Amino acid sequence: MHDKVKIAVIGVGHLGEYHVQKYKALSTVELVGVVDTNLERATEIARRYDTKAYGDHNEILNKIDGVSLAVPTEAHFEVAKDILSKGVHLLVEKPITYQLEPADTLIHMAREKNLILQVGLVERFNPAVVKMESMLNGPVFVESHRMNQFTIRGTDVDVVLDLMIHDLDIILHIVPSEVKEIHAVGMSVLTDKTDIANVRIIFENGTVGNLTVSRVSDRTFRKLRVFQPDAYLAADYSKRELSVTRLDHKVKDSYNFPKVTTEKMSFPDSDPLADQISSFVNAIINGFEPVVTGNDARKALEISLRIIDQIKRGSRNFQRIH
Repeated sequence: MHDKVKIAVIGVGHLGEYHVQKYKALSTVELVGVVDTNLERATEIARRYDTKAYGDHNEILNKIDGVSLAVPTEAHFEVAKDILSKGVHLLVEKPITYQLEPADTLIHMAREKNLILQVGLVERFNPAVVKMESMLNGPVFVESHRMNQFTIRGTDVDVVLDLMIHDLDIILHIVPSEVKEIHAVGMSVLTDKTDIANVRIIFENGTVGNLTVSRVSDRTFRKLRVFQPDAYLAADYSKRELSVTRLDHKVKDSYNFPKVTTEKMSFPDSDPLADQISSFVNAIINGFEPVVTGNDARKALEISLRIIDQIKRGSRNFQRIH
């Protein structure tokens, strides 16, 4: 390993530029260059962040230790395969791929070459979620709501792969059990894919997860709630706040019932994307397993595809009633 980790960002659209910003802020990183098939865009970003521009990722792979890959999902597999084959560590944006077979190929390649393969499920680094995870005690019911206003970004995939996959990843991570049943409904509204969906997941241990997602909402709303025997935990992703409601058996009300108390925690100065990228760089330097592994991403992808298939078999298109 060099004095600094040599990094490139491949795909410098809206999200890729944020990756560039975070790497530039790290003293342990040398940003060797940015890559985009739109060379004009790559040149603009390179000038803005004082690095070099490339139009082909193959031109830079022998000069770097690690890559952030933020190209459209349909290009993930082919570009990621090139990256791993050159012995370069990889942080790839979610979803890892569209299908399980190419995901398995990438996971196998990374394992065979002893490379870091991290997937950009950034909500794992949300401080409200991180704090919640430290307080879990046998979740019984988990509920998530993720509502976004419509933007064209992400509409190359179903809303399940675009948005719900974040919550699926977290729920699959915090519930120590295999999925037993999935009940999913959804519909298209503005695109030719599912834009709104609701899923009920029943785990083998009896835990139930209920997930609702929309990318055609009139507001942004992102929350995760966990009900467990000793507390009710509510994480607000957007505000980066966590509230914990418990019974205080030391304090009784006038009816001699335990008092209900709520503790609120806020993390206003946090930056989940910066934490994700810093975690990736640290994994490269120290040889740590990444927080979100390729296997984690594969598991979330597998459940996502099962949900999408179930919705397709019973889907409904939005129709205006005159």
